[in-house]
Amino acid sequence: MTPPSKPSIRILLARPRGFCAGVDRAIAIVREALAKNGPPVYVRHEIVHNRHVVEELRRAGAVFVEELDEVPDGALVVFSAHGVPKRVPREAIRRRLRFADATCPLVSKVHREVERHVAAGRTVLLIGHAGHPEVEGTMGQVPEGTVLLVETAADAEAVQVPDPARVALATQTTLSVADTAVLRAILRRRFPAIVEPRREDICYATTNRQQAVATIARRADLVFVVGAPNSSNSLRLVEVARQSGCARAELIQSSADIDWRRLRGPTVVGLTAGASAPEVLVREVIDAFRHRFAVEVEEVTTAEENVSFRLPPIPSAEEAVRAAE
Repeated sequence: MTPPSKPSIRILLARPRGFCAGVDRAIAIVREALAKNGPPVYVRHEIVHNRHVVEELRRAGAVFVEELDEVPDGALVVFSAHGVPKRVPREAIRRRLRFADATCPLVSKVHREVERHVAAGRTVLLIGHAGHPEVEGTMGQVPEGTVLLVETAADAEAVQVPDPARVALATQTTLSVADTAVLRAILRRRFPAIVEPRREDICYATTNRQQAVATIARRADLVFVVGAPNSSNSLRLVEVARQSGCARAELIQSSADIDWRRLRGPTVVGLTAGASAPEVLVREVIDAFRHRFAVEVEEVTTAEENVSFRLPPIPSAEEAVRAAE
């Protein structure tokens, strides 16, 4: 008896997708620290927001902590890609901990701009999400009260500054380009003298992935974004897909999150991944589709990326001993 044929489905695979240069660099720093020092290597917060990556590094010997008081004396600690407030490296130095900073260079750029504006006497209006590690790190570069957080249009309309003629703008690097544009327009109207970044704060990878998912969303019946629920850039990809015409856009951490009973209708599925989601998870989703459907994959390319960042020096135990002598 001939087995029934599988239903056909087309997958529109967004490109660029997945890891960005900052995430690649952060993961490489932890791996290099483990190779150079052996386990354990402590990491303050998740190195990037992805459970698969965190668990893989944990198996290799990384120990994830929330604060430095969980790190024993003499240990090596890595700061996450999202950046940290200045109090964190100060505390590491006070305790003579060895540390490596995996802050994405594009986040560090925002830190330097914020410091420059505050030194010039400006109040910085930071567009971002309260509680996100990147926002906490950026606000923690300068004295309390010199950076004011703007999350919504209502915030942008209501925020008050000491001197409207001395205001600057900064943004979290992983925001929706379209949503941020709305807030920026309000702030420009309210503060005509506002100083904006010389170069866009929202990073190239965030922008490229949003443009790619917008392109496939216009043609798809359903869009899956592979990413973590605490990943800002992944959540924004879901929002952008919906805003671009695909009401059925969902965040999944892996193929195990897909409710296959709901997939009888769609014939075109869009697929992408947030900047902290590894390609292996995307391939697993495609394989899961192939198990159930006759799949045709069309890769839709909207930009080419060739960005890479150098690794910082990784301290070793031997170097620490020599420094102490």
